Amino acid sequence: MATTETLTAERILATTEEVLRRHGAAKATVVDVARALGVSHASVYRHFRTKAALREAVTKRWLDRTSDALSGVVDADGSAEDRLRRWLAGLFEAKQHKAGDDPELFATYTVLTGEASEVVEEHIADLTGQLAAIVRQGVESGEFAPCEPDSTAQALFEATARYHDPVYAPDWSRAGAEDAFTSLLDLLVRALRP
Repeated sequence: MATTETLTAERILATTEEVLRRHGAAKATVVDVARALGVSHASVYRHFRTKAALREAVTKRWLDRTSDALSGVVDADGSAEDRLRRWLAGLFEAKQHKAGDDPELFATYTVLTGEASEVVEEHIADLTGQLAAIVRQGVESGEFAPCEPDSTAQALFEATARYHDPVYAPDWSRAGAEDAFTSLLDLLVRALRP
């Protein structure tokens, strides 16, 4: 049955996410997406030239939710230390929710991020860029010791990988994970102080 609603890239992506949730990355097809939208698969291909392009776009959309949520912390009120703590805690919380609230979709996206390395690299660059901005502001205000913000941000991101890299997702809900994260955060912030 044909739909009267305008077919947009955003609508296709939202529907693709639902199809991925139901079928998983291995079984979901463009035909499944088209069927859920009530259009032909050729209509979907007019917006996304290949299945890979569609999968990359839906992966980017999923990753951008985290980046967008964290970007507000960069220029928020408060000290650089407070914003750094909120940003890193926000990243951990966002990943915990993605893994815990919708484990099927999280598993699907773990597969898709493995396929979309360029999208993942852009996402990591965005996240480390946000961290670098906070570090730069801390250095400029004298809260943090002089350092090179980009390399410091990369080090912070890598040091906290256990709390945002999907490979560690099974550990995020274990007893003591929150306390271990807070201890690591305290250590990292102390190292940045003058």
